[in-house]
Amino acid sequence: MTSDPLVPAVPGTPAEAARHRGSIWRELPILLLIAMVLALVLKTFLVQAFYIPSGSMEQTLQVGDRVLVSKLSYRFGEPQRGDVVVFNGVDSWESEVQLAPDSNPLSRGARWLAGTFGFATPNEKDFIKRVVGVPGDNVVCCDPQGRLVVNGVALDEPYLYPGDVPSQQEFDITVPDGRLWVMGDHRSSSSDSRFHTGDPGGGTIAVDKVIGRAFAVVWPVSDAGWLARPDVYDDPALDASAPPRPIPAAPPARVAR
Repeated sequence: MTSDPLVPAVPGTPAEAARHRGSIWRELPILLLIAMVLALVLKTFLVQAFYIPSGSMEQTLQVGDRVLVSKLSYRFGEPQRGDVVVFNGVDSWESEVQLAPDSNPLSRGARWLAGTFGFATPNEKDFIKRVVGVPGDNVVCCDPQGRLVVNGVALDEPYLYPGDVPSQQEFDITVPDGRLWVMGDHRSSSSDSRFHTGDPGGGTIAVDKVIGRAFAVVWPVSDAGWLARPDVYDDPALDASAPPRPIPAAPPARVAR
């Protein structure tokens, strides 16, 4: 037994063709609305695209790159040393990118739509940096060879911008509980934790302000690729040598009256 192949129906008369075209135009706004709702759901709960506006993460990320950020990465875990993270620095850091105020509702809406797909400059309080120290870590600059030292372990950082030293600023910081010490890969062009030691948190940023982990560059195609955690942070000595985290004091006992 044979069966006739499926053939798409084609309107046979001019009137039918006109009705077909009209149906497409009526459905198009609905399809666009559904696409926008799906994009908003993805952006809010799963993955968000971000535009890289500055060179603070070169050579890992170039100006104009679009990166995908997973918002699920830290739902069931904590940021790890070496992760590239996007976070909100409100009430903590000054912006690296100054945006002109926009009073036009239409252009604000267009900006929001472009930002949803990673084609606009991000919120001026959103930053992207690499996690160098997690809660309890002691981060020091620098050893006699000029390397960062985390928990007594010197780091050979393969991702640094060519010609950059790990830091020209000396510091010795123990990362407080619930905070992160973050730095850009282009150290000579990054206003990172080193430059915010006088701000709330002493330069560290709150873990609960982390939006997510950047895991891929998707545009331009020439820069596309995965953002993996560097092997240097897999050294078990980093955890073995970590100073003990302080144990919160027990609340005072209540006396029955």
